[in-house]
Amino acid sequence: MNLPLYISKRYLLAKKSHNAINIISAISVIGVTVGTMALIVVLSVFNGFDSLVQSLFNSFNPDLKVLPASGKVFIPEQEKLNQIKNLEGVFYLSAVLEDKALLKYEDKQTIAIIKGVDENYSKVTGIDSMIIDGTFVLTQDKMDYAVIGQGIAIFLGVGLQFISPINIYIPRRLEQVSLNPERALNRKYIFPSGIFSIQQDFDSKYVLTPLRFAKDLLEYNNEISSVELKLDPLADAKVIQESVKKILGEGYIVKNRFQQNELFYKTMQTEKWAIFLILAFILIIASFNVIGSLTMLIIEKKNDISTLRNLGANIKLIRKVFLFEGWMISFIGSLLGLGLGLLICWLQQRFELVKLQGSGSFVIDSYPVSIEFFDVITVFFTVVIIGFIASWYPIRYITRKFILQ
Repeated sequence: MNLPLYISKRYLLAKKSHNAINIISAISVIGVTVGTMALIVVLSVFNGFDSLVQSLFNSFNPDLKVLPASGKVFIPEQEKLNQIKNLEGVFYLSAVLEDKALLKYEDKQTIAIIKGVDENYSKVTGIDSMIIDGTFVLTQDKMDYAVIGQGIAIFLGVGLQFISPINIYIPRRLEQVSLNPERALNRKYIFPSGIFSIQQDFDSKYVLTPLRFAKDLLEYNNEISSVELKLDPLADAKVIQESVKKILGEGYIVKNRFQQNELFYKTMQTEKWAIFLILAFILIIASFNVIGSLTMLIIEKKNDISTLRNLGANIKLIRKVFLFEGWMISFIGSLLGLGLGLLICWLQQRFELVKLQGSGSFVIDSYPVSIEFFDVITVFFTVVIIGFIASWYPIRYITRKFILQ
């Protein structure tokens, strides 16, 4: 039998002569429980928003994107594209040409990115599933159409039922500088067929058009801005990325989903762990109750400690008794907190109890929650370590002052 553990369990569960000690011990457990629960819930909500944003970005961004290492465009080599297409795990390949242009619709105008795409684009991304009005049609009966972002549609007042086209202006690339606006700008018009809504950064910037329309507007022949790849979900994206780099050589950059929005993903992770540190600091403050509880318990049990000393117990054994007491408070609080936190997350996932204010304007109605095993383990060990430190150092000081007199 572990004597210090046995005695500490008796001290934890037994009724004390001073009721305040029981109350402070209970408060200590509750404080650790609430702090642990808050950590689990907040991290799970951050995971939920992170997964939601990634799913939205994945509707627009491809699994892999090939860009020129220098310049805006490049002429693709068909032989290398065929090699990439034949790689195991590569499903589809889409050529893209994009550049900034001025949009004018009736009396309103704005700057946007014209993104010309081929017939495989909807297979490479999930853009066709994000259409909120109209249909994803870029070519029909030999006529070109545009699919525009919701932000652009709202700003310009574009309606699919209207008969007015969107006029697109871009400086001529092949003409010399001219003071005549008609000669300085290349102008084309196109009718919208659909409106997509993904995320503000995309909705307020992009207009999707057929690739040949964009080439004609931008005065390119065979040049493209990028090649976008759709991969098998079960394939190893890193292996395929390295294979594509090897095929193309040093003149190209191959980006995965994370690298295409690296700043955003890093910001999300930084915010998540900054909140974790803030809540962990609050948990440290809550652990001060453990110090108070142990201090009062040691003072109350001075007679018991003297008895143990007379029976041959050394200072190390006595310190272990109260150290285990502090650990058990932290351990019980962490288990209760984990249990309650996971229960709250499950209830939110199952019944969507907490709604988002103004949920009609969001893609979801309630707070998203995603529980990750790594977060559960991290929170548990964080609470245990904080509990160990909160118990170990004060006990050394308190026992030196009250026991070794």
